[in-house]
Amino acid sequence: MKHYFMEKDEVLRATGSTANGLTSSEAEQRLVKHGPNKLEESKKTTLSERILAQISDPMVLVLMAAAVISAITAKLSGESLSDVFIILFVVVLNTALGVIQESKAEAAIDALKKMAAATSKVMRDGRIVHIKSEELVVGDVVLLEAGDAVPADGRLISCVSLKVEEAALTGESVPVEKTDAVLEDSGTDIPLGDRVNMVYMGSSVVYGRGKMVVTATGMNTEMGKIANAITTAQEGETPLQKKMAQLSRILTVLVLGICVIMFGISLLRHFISPATPGTGLADTLLSSFMLAVSLAVAAVPEGLVAVITIVLSIGVTKMAKRNAIIRKLTAVETLGCTQIICTDKTGTLTQNKMTVVECSAFDEKLLASSLALCSDAELNEQGHAEGDPTQAAVVNFAKKIGLPKNELTARYPRVAEIPFDSERKLMTTLHKKPGGGFIQHTTGAPDVVISKCTKYYENGCVFPLTEEKRQFFISENKRMAAKALRVLAAAYREWETQPPLLSSEDESDLTFIGLAGMMDPVRDEVPAAIEQCRTAGIRPVMITGDHIDTATAIAMQLGIINDPSQAITGAMLDEISDEDFVNNVEHYGVYARVKPEHKSRIVNAWRSRGYVTAMTGDGVNDAPSIKNADIGIGMGITGTDVTKNVADMILADDNFATIVAAVEEGRRIYDNIRKAIQFLLSSNLSEVISIFIATIFGFTILKPAHILFINLITDSLPAIALGMEKGEADIMKRKPRDPKEGIFSGGMGFSIFYQGVMVAVLTLAAYFIGERIENGAWRIANSNDGMTMAFLTMSMAEIFHSYNMRSQYGSIFGIKKHNFYLFGSMLLSFILTAAVIYIPFLRNAFGFTHISPAEYVTALTLAILVIPVVELVKLLQRRNRKA
Repeated sequence: MKHYFMEKDEVLRATGSTANGLTSSEAEQRLVKHGPNKLEESKKTTLSERILAQISDPMVLVLMAAAVISAITAKLSGESLSDVFIILFVVVLNTALGVIQESKAEAAIDALKKMAAATSKVMRDGRIVHIKSEELVVGDVVLLEAGDAVPADGRLISCVSLKVEEAALTGESVPVEKTDAVLEDSGTDIPLGDRVNMVYMGSSVVYGRGKMVVTATGMNTEMGKIANAITTAQEGETPLQKKMAQLSRILTVLVLGICVIMFGISLLRHFISPATPGTGLADTLLSSFMLAVSLAVAAVPEGLVAVITIVLSIGVTKMAKRNAIIRKLTAVETLGCTQIICTDKTGTLTQNKMTVVECSAFDEKLLASSLALCSDAELNEQGHAEGDPTQAAVVNFAKKIGLPKNELTARYPRVAEIPFDSERKLMTTLHKKPGGGFIQHTTGAPDVVISKCTKYYENGCVFPLTEEKRQFFISENKRMAAKALRVLAAAYREWETQPPLLSSEDESDLTFIGLAGMMDPVRDEVPAAIEQCRTAGIRPVMITGDHIDTATAIAMQLGIINDPSQAITGAMLDEISDEDFVNNVEHYGVYARVKPEHKSRIVNAWRSRGYVTAMTGDGVNDAPSIKNADIGIGMGITGTDVTKNVADMILADDNFATIVAAVEEGRRIYDNIRKAIQFLLSSNLSEVISIFIATIFGFTILKPAHILFINLITDSLPAIALGMEKGEADIMKRKPRDPKEGIFSGGMGFSIFYQGVMVAVLTLAAYFIGERIENGAWRIANSNDGMTMAFLTMSMAEIFHSYNMRSQYGSIFGIKKHNFYLFGSMLLSFILTAAVIYIPFLRNAFGFTHISPAEYVTALTLAILVIPVVELVKLLQRRNRKA
């Protein structure tokens, strides 16, 4: 029901209530029938479900399949289960890191529950009683006063100077003046922020008092609808998850292909030229199967999933130091491809603190003194004004120019007052003057104050208010209002003796002082942050519950839009079909007076156009759209618990500039993940090619233990170090990458191929040189020297190749930043590789032989050739890209 279009008596009848509330028995019956006034709890995600979600990742499934096959072949052949344990260790590590980093989204509902008032003052059986808020039912008459949290949705049936803070629901920073009058039904619905005769759960009373009849409780309230939207919001896969799924499919096909091909080749060799005369087909089948599977397991980059998880975790730690707290690992990478940031205005772009920014008066100090005295805000112990935001703004303004409120009230004690009234649009206070007599200060809406004035104050003198001057002050008000300022006027009247009873009739024959324009100012760091967004190809979009004039003015000031036609209200948005809106969403940059469902619609429209979209916010009303967005960003200081619990990232300092820093970090991390993927896959490809060729020609170049050592030591350690690489110089000058681009885009597939072939060729060369030195002739045969040199060349080639990966296209000799982690991993890998060759018990365990210094230097020289070869290819690529 649209209770705001109904008369008070009609609302009472519709809710089955009276002005004196319900009887206790009726309330009890309704509570049993409709349930308590609280939000439903969603099903909690169990630890086992979270673990299952982690291990269902496609890459993890490939690894687990490899572990199972490896275990079967090891059982059949009687070999070690080391492959199985290593792979399972990687799976467990990845799962543990993921579960630890990701939090439960269900906590959002718990936070919503805690926001409801604990107790309420209610009319029951014709008298006022205090009851638990969860015991409220539709039809209850609730009494509200300053400081109360509104416990349910309700229609006001009486109010006096009532102001309600609804920022958490509507995003509007200024408290809403309420009325008990019926609203005019013009045929279209009214946005929540304009329903001035309604109050809603989650808001709070900041001024005055009132009485409401409850019209909705629990999940039927506006907050309940938000809670339901949170639980039903769909979370899609991140770009990284999609890329990893794609890579997993490719690797799965390759692994199966390798298994089939190698199995076929082994069988073919048996029939053409059996290795051992009399070998049965069953033995050949088993050995062929074991060879194919061992090669397939070697082809899977065991460290890839763990490396990506570790790199993301390290990124999370770095971001936390920059005040961006990441709740979900995948959010780090998503930030790097963000194209649209839908941001709330209040508290995100602005300070959420009304401030006097402009005055129009002949005596600024008199204006500040009048405004401060005629307000109920007071300075706290820290020297900051507390109270109604508008009144606090004028008290802070007076303090700023040397007129603290406490000193003013000491000099001019208040002796009478007429509270602000939304019908009069005025507030008046009467003060005793130090030298005798009294002075009355009246503040309020400029047009009303001016109409009550007959004189004006200028340069210490009082002059009659001519029509010319009156029009001048009216034009000043219009000028300031056009800049989206909230304008307050001040006037005074002197009395020789105190009026017997100060009344609205005394708000006449006033002397006009001037005008003060105030607004919720933009944060100092926001303009530069938005400019950085533009440089990085990111478009900011403002979504707010505030008035369209205010939103447009701030958006144009920041450069978010350059024409008022790019701003639209929620009511206007309702008139646009989903199809038309999706087609024209790029035209709009500001959305004002929106409802929660509008925010989700806006985010989804951008996403349906293929844009990776972020949503920032701090209020309860932001929660569903934050969850719907590709990356949800909550405010850590001003944000509600609801917003924080559904967000992927939280800004610890509520600083919009932190988003830009987080985007930069996200781009750096994604670059580094691609570098790690390219490095690991090219390394694995070189292993596959080397073993494939060796198998065809009938010799052993590397054993499974050698491959595992290379994959977990000389591959994984440098890959993690590449994840620590600092961002490249142009990282924030590029456009956001297309989330649809493949994992091998930008020439990465070609680079993996030629680099894998190059390392394989160098490894095979090392083997044949070693075989020549051992046997004294060039021939294809098993050789311990050749195998040892091949192992050394492949291990060190991959170490040197990790330096090539510091930049995909740039020369490593032009990189000025140092990566000490990479240097450390190279040194450690160098020591460990030398250890398994020259420490006797390790050498025997791996089946190596002692090689001479000449052989060692030869293998090392072959390995280092990867640097000049890749540098040459990069040079040709740079020239081609430039052309």
